[in-house]
Amino acid sequence: MSTSPAGPDPAGAADVEREAARRRTTAVISHPDAGKSTLTEALALHAHALRQAGHVHGKGGRAGVVTDWQDMEKSRGISISSAVLQLHHRGHVVNVVDTPGHADFSEDTYRALTAVDAVVMLVDAARGMEAQTRKLFGVCRHRGLPVITVVNKWDRPGREALELLDEVEEVTGMRPTPLTWPVGVAGDFRGLLERGSGDYVRYTRAPGGATLAEEHRFPADRAEAAEPDAWPRALEEHELLREIGADHDEAEFLAGRSTPVLFTAAVANIGVAQVLDALVDVAPAPHRHGTADGGAVEVGDRFTAQVFKTQTGMNPAHRDRLAFARVRSGRFRRGMTVTDARTGRPLVLKHVQTVFGADRQTVDDAWPGDVIGLVNAKHVRVGDTLHDGSAVSFPPLPVFAPERFRVVRPLDLAQGKQFRQGLAELDSEGVVRLLTSTRRGEGEPVLAAVGDLQFDVVRHRMEHEFRSPVVLDELPYSVARVVDAEAEQLLRADRAAEVAAARDGTLFALFSDVWRVRAFARAHPEVRLDELVATD
Repeated sequence: MSTSPAGPDPAGAADVEREAARRRTTAVISHPDAGKSTLTEALALHAHALRQAGHVHGKGGRAGVVTDWQDMEKSRGISISSAVLQLHHRGHVVNVVDTPGHADFSEDTYRALTAVDAVVMLVDAARGMEAQTRKLFGVCRHRGLPVITVVNKWDRPGREALELLDEVEEVTGMRPTPLTWPVGVAGDFRGLLERGSGDYVRYTRAPGGATLAEEHRFPADRAEAAEPDAWPRALEEHELLREIGADHDEAEFLAGRSTPVLFTAAVANIGVAQVLDALVDVAPAPHRHGTADGGAVEVGDRFTAQVFKTQTGMNPAHRDRLAFARVRSGRFRRGMTVTDARTGRPLVLKHVQTVFGADRQTVDDAWPGDVIGLVNAKHVRVGDTLHDGSAVSFPPLPVFAPERFRVVRPLDLAQGKQFRQGLAELDSEGVVRLLTSTRRGEGEPVLAAVGDLQFDVVRHRMEHEFRSPVVLDELPYSVARVVDAEAEQLLRADRAAEVAAARDGTLFALFSDVWRVRAFARAHPEVRLDELVATD
C-alpha cells in the first residue's frame, strides 16, 4: 500500500498503473527555427491524427501547423506558447508538448518541462547545438529528464553525422547512441539505416511534403544493390559505432548518461516514423513524482494533477479560458470534485477537455501522463495542485526575473474594461507580469517581461483578442529585486529606483542596472534584496 499523502486510488491501482504504462508524455525543445513545430506536425501525420501536414509558414499551398494556431505565430513563423497534442500509436497514448524556442518565452518552456517525463531535443544538421538548445538541455539535466536527440533537416546541406555526435557528447556529456543512421550526406538524404534491424529504408518524398513519404524497405543483404554509392559508407560508420559501444542501453538512457539519436527531414516527413516508434519503445512511462514536503505520489494513488499553463483565445466565439493540467496520479473522471491545494477550495471538474493544438473535445476519463484542459476554472492559477482525498502539493513551477519594463496605456480610454480584463488575463497566463507601481498608481500599470517579444505579443493580443489597442512606454530599468514593505519605504526616496507590486502581493524594486542595486545595498545593508530566479 502506498505511503504517499494521496493514498491508493479507489478505482483500482492496477487499472491506473496499466493505463499509465500505455502513456508517454514528452516535450520537443530546441533553438528557434530548428523545426520543433514541423516535427510535431509530422508526428501527428504518422500517428494518423492528421490527413495532411501543415507548414510553419503555410507555404506551397499547405495549411499552417496545428500547434501554431495563434495569429502572431502564423504570421511570424515562431511558436510563442506551448501547445499540446495527444496521439495514438501502437496501442499507446503519446502526449506531445510543442514548446517555444525563443529565449523570450523561456518561462513557458520551462514550465512545460515540469509536465513531461522525457524530451526530444532537436538539433539542426547545419548549426548543431545552438545557444538556446544548450540552455534548455541544462534544464533537462537539472530535472533528470531523459533526452532523445533528433538531428533534423538532413535533406539540407549540413555537417558530418559523426561530427554532430561528437558535439552532442561534448556539450551534454551524454553518450550518443544512434537508433537510425543517415544514408547519404546532409543535403543528399537517400534514406536511413535502422541500426536495430540492419534494414535500409529509402524514401520518395511526397509532392509538397504534405503527406507521408513513400517508403521502400530493403534487408541488409539487398541494401547495397539498392544504394551502391551511399550504403557502404553508412554501413562502415554503423559498424564503427558498434565497435565503440554506441548502441542504445535503456538503463543508461534513463539515468541521463546516454541519448538515443535519430535523423530526420521533418518537413518532408522522412525519418519521423522512427521517432514516433522511439517515443513508444524507449521513452519512459509516467512514474512517481515528488511532493513539496519531500514525499512522493505514485501513479496508482488517488487523483492528483498540476496546472502548468493557462490560455485564453483558443475559442474566440466563447472567449473562454483553459487551464492545462498534467495528471500525476490516479484516474480523472468527469464530474469528480477535487480540491485546489493552494486555496483549499473544492472544484467540480464538469467541463474538462483534451486538446489537439487549438481543437478540443470533452474528455470523460484521463490517466497519469495525460494533459487535461479545465474550462473556465477562474480561480485556478499556474502551479496549483489539484487533489482528490488527502492534501498534497507539488513543488512550485519555475519563475523568471524580468529584465524589461514598460508602462502600458489604452489607446482608447473608452475601452477601459477590456483594457483591464485583457491585462489581467495576460498576467495570469504568464505572457507578462502585471505590476502596480507605488509611484504611478493603478492608472499606469507596469508590464515586466524577460524579453521584448513578449511586449509584441501583448500589443497584438490586446488589439486583436481583447479589442483594446495599447501604447507601451519604455522604463529605464533592467534589474528587479524582491523586497518587503519596510524596504519599500526606503526606496520611495530613491529617484533611481521604483517599487511595484504584483497581483500576488510580491513587491519588486526596479533598478536601472546592477550597479544601482549594489549602491543601494551598501547604503542600506539591513535591507534584503532577493533575486527572483528560476526555481524547480
